[in-house]
Amino acid sequence: MANPLQFMQQVRTEVGKVVWPTRREVFLTTMMVFALATLTAIFFFLVDLLIRSGLTQVLRFFG
Repeated sequence: MANPLQFMQQVRTEVGKVVWPTRREVFLTTMMVFALATLTAIFFFLVDLLIRSGLTQVLRFFG
């Protein structure tokens, strides 16, 4: 079994090696996520609209 004190020292050493993002990097990546989520939502809305109108036309033709 490992020594808990030694384990905590190793954890602190490893956490010290972590490169944390800057405030600007967090802001930019967050904006990119929102922009891409919006574009994806618009894309799927348009695809849904196209499929729905096509299906409506088919049902009118045969109905």
